[in-house]
Amino acid sequence: MSEVVVYLDTSDVRPGKLAELKTAMAELARFVDANEPRIISYNVYFSGDGTRMSVLNIHPDVASLEFHLKVAGPRFPPIAPLVALRTIEIFGPVTEGLTRQLEGKTQLLGGSVIVHDRHAGFARVPAA
Repeated sequence: MSEVVVYLDTSDVRPGKLAELKTAMAELARFVDANEPRIISYNVYFSGDGTRMSVLNIHPDVASLEFHLKVAGPRFPPIAPLVALRTIEIFGPVTEGLTRQLEGKTQLLGGSVIVHDRHAGFARVPAA
């Protein structure tokens, strides 16, 4: 049985780039919705003062997250000048290939990768 994987990245918004970033992220969200049918949830959040952005994805399994990075990954470079990545946090299992992909993203945007292994709990996710 596959395990749900949650992805959370947190970035600082570069000064003067909030409006451009909001437009870019809305376009990216529409692209993900249209091209990634397995992803359970993809949401972009901004702090009240507009200085921080968080992107939260929920995937039915690690293969869905790997697919997301493959399909949407080419759309990340134009966003790089708009943010300073702080962290990418993964909650759930990772593969060596996924780890390499995430490290590649941090080389582009900065920040660090933190992997959280599940200790206990459950997810009520409809079957794909």
